[in-house]
Amino acid sequence: MSIDRVATSTQTAFFLNHIQTAGHALDKTQEKIASGKNANTYAGFGDRAQVLTATIAANARNAAYANATEFAVTQTEMQDTQLTSLAALAAQLKKSVSDAVVNNDGSTLMVQVQSIFDQASAILNSKDSNGAYIYSGAKTDTAPVTVNSLAALQALPSVANAFANGDIKKSVQVGDGVTVAYGITASDIGTGLMQALKDITNYDLGSSFAAGPGLNAGQTTFLTNTIATTVTVATDLTAATAANGYVANRLADAQSQQTSMNTLYKGFVSNIQDTDMADAATQLSLNQTQLQAALQVTAGLHQLSLLNFIGSGG
Repeated sequence: MSIDRVATSTQTAFFLNHIQTAGHALDKTQEKIASGKNANTYAGFGDRAQVLTATIAANARNAAYANATEFAVTQTEMQDTQLTSLAALAAQLKKSVSDAVVNNDGSTLMVQVQSIFDQASAILNSKDSNGAYIYSGAKTDTAPVTVNSLAALQALPSVANAFANGDIKKSVQVGDGVTVAYGITASDIGTGLMQALKDITNYDLGSSFAAGPGLNAGQTTFLTNTIATTVTVATDLTAATAANGYVANRLADAQSQQTSMNTLYKGFVSNIQDTDMADAATQLSLNQTQLQAALQVTAGLHQLSLLNFIGSGG
């Protein structure tokens, strides 16, 4: 008579399946710990996959807004510096005209006017880091100021002909449905100053300020009236600088919100996607214990036979 093992093929199959399940669970936990992710495919996140993909897409849009806003901030900073310089040039023109009247001497006035024109033209025709004209509106490849000398400015039928910029001003989308206009055109900020320079040059052609000695009555009257004009020009440029500062503040607020949204989105994604290492370590220990137990029980079953239950004869 043969003495068979107690374990049956059914029991063996049951425990082998248990070993396979425990091994698979252990592998998944080890993979989560190694990758730092709860799953490597969207399908692995189950019913949270749709929320995860929507959040990732929203954060990608937010990142695009942030990049565009950063460029706009850089340009508004440049505009602030240049508008301040233009306002200073208007103030310098006022001082030059006032000094000529007070000193009854216009001998150097046109030299100063030429210098102011050159500096103002250079500012209005300045470019950004990408080589685009800052004050050309949408026509970024076209120099907004078309004249390069006082003589050319004076020869124009209208100061409006000195500008070739477009009318559409640059804007940036800083969030879903939120757009901030930050662009400034050369004609908006340069017309007043160029008109004053053109008027002075026109008058000088008919009655040279440098002819002397001193200023005649007509020159004095003209320059006295021009002082008021230059005050208005300087005031308008100061107001433009303040308006640019308001836009800069709006962009700074947008950047702050974009940073907050980035933190929020990343945290939300992390809660779904990233492995909780403390929890995973606990699960790993549990999986290892379960697998070890299944292996031990299965091995023990294969070692049992009826001899284990038959006592020795007395």
